[in-house]
Amino acid sequence: MDGHLRNGVVEVGGNARQQFHDARGYGTPTDGNEIRLSRVEAAHLLLRGDLAAVVDHNGETDSHDATDGDDGRLSFAEFFVTSAAAAERFALRFLVYADLRDRGFYLSPARAGWPGGDGGDAVDDGLIDLLVPPRGTKPGDGEPAYRIAVVGERESIPASELAGVTLAVVDEESEISYLETATPDFDGGTTYSPPEGITGSLIGDRVVVWDAPDGFYEHGFYGQPLEVREAIIDSAVQLSLVEAAALAAEGQLVLEDVDDDAAETTTLTATEVAGDMMPQSPASYTAIREQGRAVEGERFDRRLAVYRTLRDQQVVPKTGYKFGADFRTYDTVESVEDLPHSERLVRVVEADHAFDPRELSLDVRLAGGVGKRMVFALTGANGEIDWLSVSRLTP
Repeated sequence: MDGHLRNGVVEVGGNARQQFHDARGYGTPTDGNEIRLSRVEAAHLLLRGDLAAVVDHNGETDSHDATDGDDGRLSFAEFFVTSAAAAERFALRFLVYADLRDRGFYLSPARAGWPGGDGGDAVDDGLIDLLVPPRGTKPGDGEPAYRIAVVGERESIPASELAGVTLAVVDEESEISYLETATPDFDGGTTYSPPEGITGSLIGDRVVVWDAPDGFYEHGFYGQPLEVREAIIDSAVQLSLVEAAALAAEGQLVLEDVDDDAAETTTLTATEVAGDMMPQSPASYTAIREQGRAVEGERFDRRLAVYRTLRDQQVVPKTGYKFGADFRTYDTVESVEDLPHSERLVRVVEADHAFDPRELSLDVRLAGGVGKRMVFALTGANGEIDWLSVSRLTP
């Protein structure tokens, strides 16, 4: 049985509907028993020997591409080369299609405007290449189990478009890694709330609270104690600038050498004045924030917004430096003496960030290797945050 290539779509007649679509989920039915195949579907059937050849009716094939005397009948290799030249990233998409078929899935093309992807299952999403229904079901039988975006290892991927997408990353040796993305839920249960009236000193890139209140470190997991053997001070805690700025914004921390009554002399952003970030200790907050900006530039504001959002959800963020992240997070801290393992690593990126697949793979592999989930906080200039979790997937 031959297929016929016209305008980027392969048409197959005979009993193709029963043999290929109804029994095995290939293609889109048209009139009678005919079906229309995308290039990747046709190539897969050619490779399996289910199609004998594809006849090129478009004149896409150079005279030397097809075997002499075959009237444009293309073998698998000839059709593959022709399709790779005619359809963007055909080779990568075929590799993923064939891999998922070998894993027992039916699947269908989904790229709007992609040859063969203009049928009923097409979606208006420039990133999605394939829809994979739940195992054992056929395309169109319900919500897809996976919405597959095929990318090469050197392509960039816009972070803002990834939620709910399964990435199939094809590396230079044609091996495929699957990465599942989602919007994470934060199930915080840390109930400790610091009292007002905490005082501290701004010293370089940290704030020292010399007389920390009860439970400040032990139950709220704020800062790190300033401890040495036989110390004469046993209640001093060192805070990061992010921790200190968050506490000052809530009116819980005041710097000893700053007059918060002089609020009119401070400079606040429009977002801070009009929104939830309006600090109750404005002079202290501004001093800490300016020091944070001096230390790490505009990233400080974005990291602070993420820190405050997590604390508002009763999640405890601590530095993720040892893991190459901005934060590691604990859902519930009752006592640091019985501290659970952190559940997530959080990296703060800009809302328009584009991932390098190698960078993404490294982050996810590291997080998985230490028993955590990788989460990205996409932060906008106005302080809004979109959350994205990424993990490895074996379909």
